Amino acid sequence: MRFTIAIPAYKGKFLYECIHSILNQDFKDFELIIVNDASPENLDEIVQEFNDDRIVYFKNNVNIGAENVVDNWNRCLLYAKGDYFVLMGDDDTMRNNYLSVFNDLINCYPENDVYHCRSFIINNDSEVIGLTPSWPNRESIYENMWHRLNKFRSQYVSDFVYKRERLVKTGGYYKLPLAWASDDITSYIVASDKGIVHTQEPVFCYRQSEYTISNSGSNDLKMNAIIEEEKWVDSFLKNNLPDNLLDRYFYNMIKYDKDKIFLKKRIDTIAYNGFTKGYYLRDMIKFISKKNNYRLSLQHLIYALILAIKKNRSKIT
Repeated sequence: MRFTIAIPAYKGKFLYECIHSILNQDFKDFELIIVNDASPENLDEIVQEFNDDRIVYFKNNVNIGAENVVDNWNRCLLYAKGDYFVLMGDDDTMRNNYLSVFNDLINCYPENDVYHCRSFIINNDSEVIGLTPSWPNRESIYENMWHRLNKFRSQYVSDFVYKRERLVKTGGYYKLPLAWASDDITSYIVASDKGIVHTQEPVFCYRQSEYTISNSGSNDLKMNAIIEEEKWVDSFLKNNLPDNLLDRYFYNMIKYDKDKIFLKKRIDTIAYNGFTKGYYLRDMIKFISKKNNYRLSLQHLIYALILAIKKNRSKIT
């Protein structure tokens, strides 16, 4: 079997549209694994609307939950039989040529382990509202990491296709709370030897909505994940000094910018996810008590508060 597409499912709102987009692929050699994470919604009814023997449906007895969602990602990987693996969000969609475009890319570069596509951003009505930036055709992990850490790139877990054997061998998806940066680190690990191959054709549609984890609360978990992400980057830089001149340039830039990048990540997480409109003083007191854990100073927290107030004012205007 060429591909396994897996949906770790919990939300029902867009699940039918997600499944339909997958079954409508013009490349037919795939299986679709759906793992219901003990959802309180009636996902069974949605899945049963499709009479297709490519669907393999599993149900977790106990909810793994958003904090440990990567465990469900890796459970999906455990069930997979395809040579190449795609993890789909339960509210995202594929354009009908997603698999055929990736299959052509794989045929051109069979020695690689990680493949990536450009993505459309869609809203709750499935209208296209954005497009992710273009990438070079091929790039090393150092170039990719530098662009991603500096937020010059937008990418999602489902616009990556992995050689399943390699993904399993490297330990599956890298676990962080709420899967915060888990997809990034996973791609870094799997691409560390041979880099990433990219297609400019946008064949994945990422849904931007209030239901995504990135728009949820859980500030402590997000801050812990950012701190763990920085530790991983530190370890990677310590143990992976490149010989190539271009890669050495990006390596040095990552090393030079790293402290500023992760400080900004921590401040932005507090500013855009932490403060509740009208409760700034209450939230500020809470964050001051945790500032050492968050590796932030009082000055950093005041700056985050100013950003939060500006954000809420811009929503009004």
